[in-house]
Amino acid sequence: MSEDAIPQAAAPSDDTPGPDGASESRARRMARGLSLRALVPNAITAAALCSGLTGIRFAIAGDFEKSVQAVLLAGVLDGIDGRAARLLKAQSRFGAELDSLADAISFGVAPALIVYLWSLHALPSLGWMAALAFAICCVLRLARFNARLDLDDQPHKAAGFLTGVPAPLGAVLGFLPLCLWIASGERDFANPIGVSVWMVLAAFLMISNIPTLSWSRLRPAPGVRLFVLALVGLVMAALLVEPWPTLAVLTIGYLALLPYGLFVYAKVRRQGPLAVPEPELDELDEPLGPS
Repeated sequence: MSEDAIPQAAAPSDDTPGPDGASESRARRMARGLSLRALVPNAITAAALCSGLTGIRFAIAGDFEKSVQAVLLAGVLDGIDGRAARLLKAQSRFGAELDSLADAISFGVAPALIVYLWSLHALPSLGWMAALAFAICCVLRLARFNARLDLDDQPHKAAGFLTGVPAPLGAVLGFLPLCLWIASGERDFANPIGVSVWMVLAAFLMISNIPTLSWSRLRPAPGVRLFVLALVGLVMAALLVEPWPTLAVLTIGYLALLPYGLFVYAKVRRQGPLAVPEPELDELDEPLGPS
């Protein structure tokens, strides 16, 4: 849910020169530590990290349903911490770095290990390489995103798109065979060769340069907003009643939207520079770091 919006403004580093001793003032603030207001969003980020790591613990115990749920909870918390930081005016470089590191573990390392313990361990070499590819590509995606924060020349962002699949959604994509296996009980979905290929494909989608739809592009027309609200309610009900088939369908639906994103992006580029509304919410994989 978290690689998905304007990134949280990171505070300048403490050694950045500024008028009237601004750097010394920042150093004094750091020496005093974080305020209680700043601790709240950071605590949410830490909770997301703990949830992702707990998913690994559930997988070691063989409870793969809870392991997936733990990573999904990490995704929900990842979508909250940045909003909390903005509401509390507690954004900073520390929070951005903490969030990015938490995302790397929760959406890169944890899904890779969970899927390895579920299926890929049957292919000790190939399966481990697929798990490594997934984790490394997730980390590389987050590093690329952070490195581009200050760049002005970002065609995808300027057009209201993301570059590649966001990290939290990449984790969900990696879990698709596991979700199908839980939903159907079919052993074919746990085939380690097929799962290895799928994990590598999901890894590629995260680090690819494919333009993908961002939240800023999802603006339903006034005439269909009530239908969208009703659909969201039905989806939530389905997630509560039949979570695994619903999650699998939503994931497949997202995959189906990837070609549509390419089509829309090409259309936008042909029309030339347009005034794209600034996103109101954060990206799914941006460093939402609270202070």
